[in-house]
Amino acid sequence: MRILEGKKVTKHFGGLAALHYVDFDIKQGEVVGLIGPNGAGKTTLFNLISGSLPTTAGEIRYKGKKITGLKPHQICKMGVARTFQSAQLFAGLTVFENALAASLFGKKRSISVPDAEREAMELLEFVELSPVSTMLAKDLPVANQKRLEVARALATKPELLLFDEVMAGLNPTEVAQVMELIIKIRNTGVTLFLIEHVMKAIMSICDRIIVLHHGEKIEEGTPQEIAASQKVVEVYLGE
Repeated sequence: MRILEGKKVTKHFGGLAALHYVDFDIKQGEVVGLIGPNGAGKTTLFNLISGSLPTTAGEIRYKGKKITGLKPHQICKMGVARTFQSAQLFAGLTVFENALAASLFGKKRSISVPDAEREAMELLEFVELSPVSTMLAKDLPVANQKRLEVARALATKPELLLFDEVMAGLNPTEVAQVMELIIKIRNTGVTLFLIEHVMKAIMSICDRIIVLHHGEKIEEGTPQEIAASQKVVEVYLGE
């Protein structure tokens, strides 16, 4: 079943076409990668899916329902969560309070404070942040800030999770740990759509990869097909 699909998705900023007639679909349970050079339109596409920006043209559907034009909180409550390139945390709150806020306010159903507190701590254990639950978010190293943002996204109980360069700025050990976390999340049944420049990760954990260049989709296929595409090699991967 297709959990997400876009038809002729277009976004203009003035005279600049950031995205032009992009078609895509994601099946439930898949891990799909989105790659391309800087400025290709990857984050813009995530912004359109999550409602952070309005589309200029085209249509996006989630589980068969049109979400084009909805507000971010409405899309989130339908089951779509996201992370950002730079973690968007409540810097002055503790790690636990950040997770708790997402658990309390990110769902379409109401939840009691005790239940939200329990869920928040379970999620921190899931992303291996429970030992630092009382630390202020602003004092976390970058890798743990990214883990906290993942925990907050998971607290909204998503069926589809958009990862925007969750491995950016991490060392090889941290990248390997995030790859393990992504596999853990997938094993819970969450569908994943991820932007990433770490090709080792993209090639090893994705079922399928979509390639953007200058706002247009130029290729789509399995990791093996993408690695063998001369077009992709020329515009992105290099020799």
